[in-house]
Amino acid sequence: MSRAQLALNVADLEASVAFYSKLFGVEPAKRRPGYANFAITNPPLKLVLIEGEPGQETRLDHLGVEVDSTDEVTAATTRLKDAGLATFEENDTSCCYALQDKVWVHGPGKEPWEVYVVKADADRMGKSQALEGDACCGGRDENAQPATAAAGCACDG
Repeated sequence: MSRAQLALNVADLEASVAFYSKLFGVEPAKRRPGYANFAITNPPLKLVLIEGEPGQETRLDHLGVEVDSTDEVTAATTRLKDAGLATFEENDTSCCYALQDKVWVHGPGKEPWEVYVVKADADRMGKSQALEGDACCGGRDENAQPATAAAGCACDG
């Protein structure tokens, strides 16, 4: 089953977990230090909460589509490339306490999207190679190659 993903940076993780548990009527599927995610059935949504700076307003970290297999990530990569979009692929990357395969693109407003599959649980938060030096992670790398610059801004996501 595919589902949309919304990843948010939140100032108060505990308050956000309490709120979203009430809003969607489910508890987080995964909790780690500074991190929680919800696997919501109705509506089909993966909600990711990443603890940010105290006092900051909640902001979008990235968007995504979770799929069931690496073959679906590969098919999405081909479809996105054929549509003329700049892509950045990552395989066997540790992100959001999970081992993942993924492809990144940017929307017209520079909103980062990933299509990804979770292959296994991981012990660490991890950081996407696509995100090194990206704006939401502490400044964009002006020397980044175009595919990297267009890749996404998931900041641990």
